[in-house]
Amino acid sequence: MTLTISRLEAVRCVADSGSYAAAARQLGVSQPNVSKQIRTLESDYGIRLFRREGGRLVPTLLCLDLCNAAERMAEARGDAERMLRRRSSLARGEIAIGLGNAMPGMALVADFHRAYPGVEIRIETGSHEKITRAVLTHEVDIGVLPDVPPDRRFRRAGLARNAVVAIAPLGHPLAAGDSVSAEQLRREPLIFRARGSSTQRVVDRMFARTGEVPVPFLTLDARDGLYEAVVNGLGIGFLWRYGTSRADGVKRLPIDEMKAETDETAFSLAEARGDIVEAFFDTAQAFSNRTATGVA
Repeated sequence: MTLTISRLEAVRCVADSGSYAAAARQLGVSQPNVSKQIRTLESDYGIRLFRREGGRLVPTLLCLDLCNAAERMAEARGDAERMLRRRSSLARGEIAIGLGNAMPGMALVADFHRAYPGVEIRIETGSHEKITRAVLTHEVDIGVLPDVPPDRRFRRAGLARNAVVAIAPLGHPLAAGDSVSAEQLRREPLIFRARGSSTQRVVDRMFARTGEVPVPFLTLDARDGLYEAVVNGLGIGFLWRYGTSRADGVKRLPIDEMKAETDETAFSLAEARGDIVEAFFDTAQAFSNRTATGVA
């Protein structure tokens, strides 16, 4: 038993017109095609959809209920088509973007908005784990994260080179230096990010390479909370060098054992297409070219 949209349309047209021939003309198919679809439905489900009265096909009560359902389906299909057109229109479409760091993702979003002001932008923020999951589950169209692992499911565009740095309050002795070592950091109260953070993953790897991973003084979910904790002298924290445009109250310190940089990356599911997605990746490429030449 197969109840297809085309069969429902055939039922609705026959009910409206009163004949197979008129329904066939309305649908642009042959009369045998329409009559076969009706007969197949009646046979498959053991029902009667029409009765003949004076040479005209009159719908049964069941048929009228089925026509109402078909109309609702047609309306829903129309809504879906409008939604898809809206999502793909550069004039008045929409895009959902997931950001792990405020920067450089927000600067890229600003570039995109200036180029395509008619596109409505929705931004989700969260940990590396949360944003990656949002891309995989279609909750966002594009993710912008550092340290995105190779994955054939993703289409990627590098934006800028980034690295994790330590941040110390301006009055702290470490703030007098130009960099800091893992051993110096182990002697300080440290503020870590919660599990799922790309920052914390990189910090844990660095400490594991150089000895024991220290126990933090504080563990915080949000980057802003960590930043404020450092500003208020609670300890030494970590963030991506370009993770925020804030520069108040802290000294950014490169870590001696963490010289390697990673790409801040815009990525989507490989099958994601459409004018808006293509326009965003074009904007990302232009952004990358500017950062590479030091213009951004």
